[in-house]
Amino acid sequence: MHNSYTFSEFSKQSPKGIFIIYVAEIYRVIKLFWIFLFILFKDFSKFSSYGVTYIYLGVGLLLTLLFLRAYLIYINFQYKLDNQHFILKKGILKKSHVEIPFHRIQNINFKQNIVQQVIGVFEVSIETAGSKDTEIVIKALSLEKAEALKATITQGQKLVSEVAEEEKVEPIVKIGFFALLRVSLTENHLQNLFLFFAVVIGFFNQIQQISTSFGQSEALDGYISESTSNLSASVVLVTILVILLTVIALLSSFVKVVLIHFNLRAYLKDDAFEINQGLLTKKSIVLKKQKIQNVTISTNPLKRLIGISFITFKQAVSGKVNNTKKEKLIRLVGCKEQQIEIVKTSVFKELSVEEGAKQNPDSYYKKRLFFWSGLFLLICYSAIFYFIDHLEVFYSLFAVIPITIFLLLKKVKKRFYQISEEMLIVGKGLLETHLTYLDIFKVQNIKMKQSIFQKRGNVADLVLQTASGKIEIPCIAYQEAIKIYNHTLYKVETSNAPWM
Repeated sequence: MHNSYTFSEFSKQSPKGIFIIYVAEIYRVIKLFWIFLFILFKDFSKFSSYGVTYIYLGVGLLLTLLFLRAYLIYINFQYKLDNQHFILKKGILKKSHVEIPFHRIQNINFKQNIVQQVIGVFEVSIETAGSKDTEIVIKALSLEKAEALKATITQGQKLVSEVAEEEKVEPIVKIGFFALLRVSLTENHLQNLFLFFAVVIGFFNQIQQISTSFGQSEALDGYISESTSNLSASVVLVTILVILLTVIALLSSFVKVVLIHFNLRAYLKDDAFEINQGLLTKKSIVLKKQKIQNVTISTNPLKRLIGISFITFKQAVSGKVNNTKKEKLIRLVGCKEQQIEIVKTSVFKELSVEEGAKQNPDSYYKKRLFFWSGLFLLICYSAIFYFIDHLEVFYSLFAVIPITIFLLLKKVKKRFYQISEEMLIVGKGLLETHLTYLDIFKVQNIKMKQSIFQKRGNVADLVLQTASGKIEIPCIAYQEAIKIYNHTLYKVETSNAPWM
């Protein structure tokens, strides 16, 4: 099926890519100038016939120029494969030439937004470990050509994306609509509520700017002030508001989960996972086991009650890139215990580390947490008392102190590590519990840190730097830290296994 595509000569995207690029350019203009367009169309009826004619001509000229730009982008975007390199030429006035060796390519992902689904093309994105953003994005390829490109880059291996169609392999994770509903119940609802408020506040600021431009800002401020006064004076309205906010938080979590993880399917192949998910934007990610730096299993009391956990795969990122790329993680939600075991045994060669005893931090760790938390509370309440000048504010300490102590003790209990000859497990968490599994040979460097106070307590912190970020083991006995430090260095220097 893929043999008809050699990619030895420069080729272009599908001609449908002109339309995709054109729509993207129009959307970009609307996003930048939507307030101006709103004002323009609001007063459209006030324009004279000549003014309306000029508006039509201006819009027509703009659409023509955008189409010309889209066509030039399409014509100048050419790629080929040569000597184990992906080669790309692009640009209209400012030309650019990009060459990426195959071994640096970390992910080749398929994606379809609504427009691409309608016209039947796929977006192919090529990512490398050290890039700040997605290195290359091909906006429009047919499924057959996209699969051929991926197969050629991955040295002719049969694509995992075809596994689902063969009906011979069942997905290891299959999340339906009602399962997503259960997953959404375990989300961080406060975070999603704050995100919702951020969107509402941003929209309100835009409305306020429009009202100011029309000279109606005083009327809007008066309406808001009156509504706030009525709300604060009514217990019933406050209760309704609390219930409404709770419903909004739950709905926000559900919508977020459905948009990202709709129809989640994860398939297992000999050397890779394929993860397909998404509602409005469908994504297909092929994740090579070799490129997985570590795996984190996350759960919380509600997830444990439902019987699910989340699996997070971390890949290599450059230390010089921003946090956006570092937080671009691949997750499997709603996984049951059996599915977690399949993933762990597939990624890691041996899991005897789980049979070892859990090693908790030294008591110094607990003392440090309580000291800094107490100092933080002291500063906060001193500042509150300074501005309010009422002793009653300290009554809340009867609730705050027990809750703080409970949370700190939970944090101490969840901090542990287990180590074997080949693997390391690090546990941490507060309300949630996170277990990070790491092959020791994938550590890039290790640091041992010891403050003056830690030196007196004969403890030290270990920081293991991997290609996907740092893993910290805080406040362990100094002699034990030395053992782990030396063992890690030995494994890193003597291992011949590929970490990428």
